[in-house]
Amino acid sequence: MNVFLPMVSQNPLEAVADIHRGQSDGSRKDPRTTGSVVPSGVGTMLPIPLYRPGSVAVSEQIRLWISSAIRDGRLAAGARLPSWRDLAVQLGVARGTVRVAYERLADEQLIVACGPAGTFVADCIPVATAVGAVEALNLPTHPVVSDLRLTYDANPRPFQMGVPAHDAFPIAVWSRLVARSARTVADHGVYNPDPQGELLLRREIAAHLSIARGVRCTADQIFVTNGHAGALGLVLRALDVRGEKAWVEEPGYPATRVALELSGLTCHPVPVDDEGLVVQDGISSAGDAALAVVTSGQQAPLGMALSLPRRHKLLQWAARTSAWIIDDDYLSELQLRGRAAPALASLDSHGRVIHFGSFSKTINPALRLGFVVAPASLVPAFTNIATALCPASAVATQHSVAEFLREGHYLRHLRRMKRLYVHRRDAVKSALDGRIPVEAMAGLALILRLPGGAHDREVARHAAAAGLAPVALSPWYSRPDHRHQGLLLGITNITEDKVVDHCALLNKLIHQETPQ
Repeated sequence: MNVFLPMVSQNPLEAVADIHRGQSDGSRKDPRTTGSVVPSGVGTMLPIPLYRPGSVAVSEQIRLWISSAIRDGRLAAGARLPSWRDLAVQLGVARGTVRVAYERLADEQLIVACGPAGTFVADCIPVATAVGAVEALNLPTHPVVSDLRLTYDANPRPFQMGVPAHDAFPIAVWSRLVARSARTVADHGVYNPDPQGELLLRREIAAHLSIARGVRCTADQIFVTNGHAGALGLVLRALDVRGEKAWVEEPGYPATRVALELSGLTCHPVPVDDEGLVVQDGISSAGDAALAVVTSGQQAPLGMALSLPRRHKLLQWAARTSAWIIDDDYLSELQLRGRAAPALASLDSHGRVIHFGSFSKTINPALRLGFVVAPASLVPAFTNIATALCPASAVATQHSVAEFLREGHYLRHLRRMKRLYVHRRDAVKSALDGRIPVEAMAGLALILRLPGGAHDREVARHAAAAGLAPVALSPWYSRPDHRHQGLLLGITNITEDKVVDHCALLNKLIHQETPQ
């Protein structure tokens, strides 16, 4: 056996990382470091570097090195390992140290102890081979989703979309309700919560939808979900439409399009105009689609409501072809211009509309709380899926939101937010460079069209580096030839004392990215 002193990293943290890589990249010898070799089963000699003293126990260093060597194929299946005694002598450690490492490797099913016959590498597939197999599947990637991602667990940035104004939220009221709900749940004792959602919350949602959105439904039709994504996942599983066609708005929310594709549907972009979805274009291009996803109340991202004639035409198509319509009421009645249009489900007499929404943009996205209103014919299917795969979110959170609605705080909060957001919208519009046209108010964001030659993704990338969070408009278009260069500027978290500075910085970044 060759015994040698391996090279170690100068930085102790790098040395620990080297253990995971199975080698050391440094250029300095350390007299505290010893090493030995282990036969691979084919005559190859491999080093085990040990770092003493160090933050990682010696037994763990041995386990990590052998585990890494097995997983990446340097120790082949069936290779015989030294006995505890031999490896302990070679490494200059106690036999118990090696024994602990071997026992953990056996627990991970990476090695097999065969008594007097010895200890051998298990017959397992190295990770490197498994990764190659996954790559061979050529799984689809969706880079457009990355355009919508920001740093999680961080305070909202200026111009960030999808986050309500935290500074105007009734924290004291909410904290009191959360504390009360926690006590209520604790006093209730141990029980299995309803996967469909707490009845108290479902009743409050049904009552609110009846008054504010014109949706006639019962609590039995309400399914509480883990936010928007949970609602969409529940619907797609319950409908079982894999392999079918789906209409999506062009432009439309990129994450929804990705979710449909990941669920096995073929998306057909249908353009929108001043009246919303151009239903006739959808019928002409994919009249046999099984599903249409719309934002009828406020189109995302352009902001117009689906006109009454288009609503009737869409409902007639769904009834005639037995298609389903998912109406994403992502902003609820938070309409800054006049009164919000009734929900599409309020006109549905054939039970083809699946209505869903969330409390992310009205209360807090951290709640991860959404809901689905299922047509009566789909309630059994939705119940099965909710029970087996998509149960409702945390009970205490549901109780808090139910009390927030029941005591009238929710509607009062929405009224205050409307007034605040109108004020902040006007402040942003007045502070922006007049040479860059603000096209429209889209939901709770302004659409800023970029000058010719400027690329919105580049502007958004540089803005993120500067601490701002505008969203590029072009990824919302699925067809490259239809894409428009622009920015979506959320106005909810722009405070009066900072609006001029933030807009000045954004104006500067836009002009820097605009060819002269």
